[in-house]
Amino acid sequence: MFSVPRKVLRTASPYLAPEQARSRQLYFAMLDERGDKTGRIDELTRATSRTFLLKHLSAAAAIDTDFPADLQSLPHILRQSHKHAAQAYRHYLDRRHGGAPRSYFSSRSHAMYFLRAVAPTKLVDGAWLYGLLQRWQDPRLAPLIQTYLEELGCGNTLQNHVLLYKGLLARYGCDKWQNGPEEHFTQGTVQLALAHHAHEFLPELIGYNLGYEQLPLHLPITAYELNELDIDPYYFTLHITIDNASTGHARKALQCLLDCTPSIGNAADFIRRVGNGFRLNQVGVGTPQVIASFDLEQELLRVLADKALVGANLHSDYCLVAGRSVSDWLTSPGEIADLLKALQSAGWIRRGESPEKSRFWHLVTDKQAPMFGVFDGYEQQLLRDWILADTGQTPTARTSNRFRSRPRLADVEKTTAVVPGDASLERIIAHHADAAPSPGSCPDVDALFRHLARADTKAKAFAVLEGMLSPGNHPTPAGLAATKLYTDLFQQVL
Repeated sequence: MFSVPRKVLRTASPYLAPEQARSRQLYFAMLDERGDKTGRIDELTRATSRTFLLKHLSAAAAIDTDFPADLQSLPHILRQSHKHAAQAYRHYLDRRHGGAPRSYFSSRSHAMYFLRAVAPTKLVDGAWLYGLLQRWQDPRLAPLIQTYLEELGCGNTLQNHVLLYKGLLARYGCDKWQNGPEEHFTQGTVQLALAHHAHEFLPELIGYNLGYEQLPLHLPITAYELNELDIDPYYFTLHITIDNASTGHARKALQCLLDCTPSIGNAADFIRRVGNGFRLNQVGVGTPQVIASFDLEQELLRVLADKALVGANLHSDYCLVAGRSVSDWLTSPGEIADLLKALQSAGWIRRGESPEKSRFWHLVTDKQAPMFGVFDGYEQQLLRDWILADTGQTPTARTSNRFRSRPRLADVEKTTAVVPGDASLERIIAHHADAAPSPGSCPDVDALFRHLARADTKAKAFAVLEGMLSPGNHPTPAGLAATKLYTDLFQQVL
């Protein structure tokens, strides 16, 4: 898709190499701001992230798009883009209903690979808007601040987008994504860099947000095929509805751009910078490229080579495969492909048949087996799909949607009622403190409300809350409590 405020002297982030950090290093360095609850990053990380952002904005400027130099035509261009995506999706559905195979995911493990690959982006969902919180008094930016609060679920656990995606990964055993390829971290790092440089790059941020909130064709197709493969698509369908161009984030994005465009002065330069931010959505690998990069056998070999590094000397020597001990095989990760062939020749793996007929499968999955727990859900699915290869036994299209009905938030989590608009700041804070986890159950929540008790103006309260809504802090209990209160206070500002 196109804190407690105080100055703290911090040491340079341990994640960063000197000068030019790579995407993955910089990504984790920018998320490593939770220690002092301010949402700030250290000076080395700040300087490196600015260089990173400039580099990718330069690359974005060279991308050919139809972003207009005159904003009068932009609403029409965006409507046409939405119309084309919707029509293309209709054609996709017609093909599928006519018996065509899936366009994206060849197997369930392919879909799970995708979930892991896009995790670095999804786990900072909305992060680029964080830097706008300090501009809460600017009515032109109010739609984007409201968008950010909605990305955070307004403090409700089951609607916080980052927590939703974390839950999705955990549900399917896909939460080991941190060592993925460098290119999978580019977009997430761009978003975090915008978050921490919002003041300097406001036009680019507005343009990036506009591009991100548009409906891409891959979003509904992804949701459709995930459901077919018995993977809950809710995170993706949520973004189809909440981003809608009529009343959702796409509309707010366009309105903010129109409101912020200067009517006098150098409007052309502002629009140029907005266009570069719009194009910034296209740097790095996108969803179609991630999906196309999957190779079942190569991914399985990568996983097994990974396991070999850990388990090379942990196997007993009583079991031989092709005359060699398992430990001997595993000391040479480059021979993993030969080991798989040897396991097939020895009858330990029977490809083209049900995995339950393979002895190796039971060694991995049976609860009392020697290798139980060594492979997570994603890795087991890879092995299963590889054993089943070319047999037609991989999951096929589903005609029902068992994920269609989801529990209403009110049935699962008691929400915080909004305090009347004329309530005093003291009363609002006290109301949220009463609704927060009981004192002593979470030290960070207790500390948050102790600091809020000393805030005698909304400006001071916003300053305390701002850092707790940062990308690294907001999915925590204290971050959720802060988001609820910030949302309540912000509604009274509008």
